[in-house]
Amino acid sequence: MRNDDPDANPWRTLTRRPVYENPWIRVDHHEVLKPSGDPGIYGLVHFQNHAVGVVPVAADGTTWLVGQYRYPLNRYSWEIPEGGVPAGEDPTTGARRELREETGLTAACMIPIIPRVALSNSVSDEEGTLYVAWDLTEGEAEPDDTEQLRLRRLPLRTALDMALSGEITDSLSLLALLRLPLLLKGADTPADLRAALVKGLG
Repeated sequence: MRNDDPDANPWRTLTRRPVYENPWIRVDHHEVLKPSGDPGIYGLVHFQNHAVGVVPVAADGTTWLVGQYRYPLNRYSWEIPEGGVPAGEDPTTGARRELREETGLTAACMIPIIPRVALSNSVSDEEGTLYVAWDLTEGEAEPDDTEQLRLRRLPLRTALDMALSGEITDSLSLLALLRLPLLLKGADTPADLRAALVKGLG
């Protein structure tokens, strides 16, 4: 029977079989009926964690980027502080922890700037939340044993230019940094955050 709802799911799942799993991902093989009605297959990567990213903004208009070698891409990457939050944990709590572990920064204030983003929705169900943090206290970073990190403190404008030029390619970082100028136009942006953004972005 024809479904006239344009938002209805045109796919039909016949079977699902896990083919690989580790603490971070699970790969499932699906036997499906495609929107055309023909049989087909679909490989789905399920992420065990919820992705979070944080742009820390200092009162002088500077921010911090984290540099690390990304094994899947076989290249070095400069990014905002980010990580994964286990299922069941509040994303904001996890974002604060990731910020502290990767940079040593503790944020008195943090708000979501992109509450929900799908990161690769043709092959995975990974979703994330992006934040801006300010009123920061510096401390010692505590990276995981899989992370060999470098920290770089720089003006927000320089970080934004790196995103616009293609020097930064990480999707969470691009989304968060490109969102920052819009906060200057928001009527509900806190005054102290707005002042720091004005200093950093010009």
